[in-house]
Amino acid sequence: MTKILITGCNGQLGNEIRDIADKTPFSFTYTDVAELDITDINAIDSLFAVTPFDYVVNCAAYTNVNKAESEEDIAYKINAVAPENLAKVCAKYNSTFIHVSTDYVFDGNACQPYSESDSVCPQSAYGRTKLAGETLALKACQNTIILRTAWLYSEYGNNFVKTMMRLGTEKDELSVVFDQVGTPTYAGDLAQTILSIIKKIENGDKETVPGIYHFSNEGVCSWYDFTKEIHSLANITCNVRPIESKDFPSPAKRPFYSVLNKQKIKETYSIDVPYWKDSLALCIKNLQKQ
Repeated sequence: MTKILITGCNGQLGNEIRDIADKTPFSFTYTDVAELDITDINAIDSLFAVTPFDYVVNCAAYTNVNKAESEEDIAYKINAVAPENLAKVCAKYNSTFIHVSTDYVFDGNACQPYSESDSVCPQSAYGRTKLAGETLALKACQNTIILRTAWLYSEYGNNFVKTMMRLGTEKDELSVVFDQVGTPTYAGDLAQTILSIIKKIENGDKETVPGIYHFSNEGVCSWYDFTKEIHSLANITCNVRPIESKDFPSPAKRPFYSVLNKQKIKETYSIDVPYWKDSLALCIKNLQKQ
């Protein structure tokens, strides 16, 4: 049976994978920091010595974008050293390494969707550490698949959707930036995509094609548009006021444009990508059941 190791299993993506794992024929091992320190290569190697995994899906990351500005060394350890460690052990045991990265590797100044071959130029500590993780992982293991995503949300943990739903019920008015544009990504769709890729490779429908891929939902919106749609779907009455980024300063520089071109993953692995509003509606429906 195909064995898959999930690291960072308590985060948004890890939980979404766990939710759909029983619909696959694979065997999963779930770890987070309490079970496996991925910054310790010896700990990873010891685990593989007992159970040689066929795939490792790294969902672990330091994602506090603002805090990373003052904790870049810690962010680097989790976002760069850890994926390099996982990739090295994958190479040793001839496993495939699937690693999740971010739109923050780009400068955010484009006017058309970023493709995988576009020049990278991170503008924040978070972006720099994630780019380092990509580079080190690709160098350490030839069977590495990097999935860059953006604006991730889910029913789990803390995220923009849950925050806007909460604030929308607590406040009469919210101010949200309208000049940062991207595509919201439902972590459930990303989880489905990862397991779909593995399934197609295992079934012999597709070959493993290492490299960098982009995945987000379809469509484009601003954070302001995103908030309006969240409130509309959740039946929340709150006055949402559009503001410019300069009126909402943060320690880390945020990309103005984060739209990703997904043609490569569609063509290589025959992935169908849902529209962001449809996925958001599904997520909010699930949240309202809780």
